[in-house]
Amino acid sequence: MVSQLSVEQLHAMLQSESPSPLLLDVREPWERDICRIQGSKHLPMRVIPNELNGGSLSAIDRDQPVVVICHHGIRSQQVALYLDQQGFSDVLNLRGGIDAWARDVEPDMASY
Repeated sequence: MVSQLSVEQLHAMLQSESPSPLLLDVREPWERDICRIQGSKHLPMRVIPNELNGGSLSAIDRDQPVVVICHHGIRSQQVALYLDQQGFSDVLNLRGGIDAWARDVEPDMASY
C-alpha cells in the first residue's frame, strides 16, 4: 500500500528526521533542469526497472523510506506502486508533486 504525503508533511519530515528519506525524482531531465528539491536522487521513470536490476536502486535498503516525486504526483504514484510491488516496504507518493512544493513550500522556486 502506497501512502500519500503532502508537501507540508515532507517539509516537516526533512526538517526533523535524520536520516532523511530517499527522495526519488522520476521526472525527465529537462524537468529537473528547471527545478528540484535539494538532495533528491534523479532517476527518470523509464529507467526504474533497469535500476532495480543491478543499477543504483538495487543497493538501496528496501525498508528505507522512499518518497517518489514527479510534476503533479501522477507518474510518481505509478512508480511508487511499482516499488511497493517490488518489495519496498515504506514508499510514499508526494501528492501534488514538485508543482505543489513550489507553490506551498518554496514559492521562489522556478515552476513550469
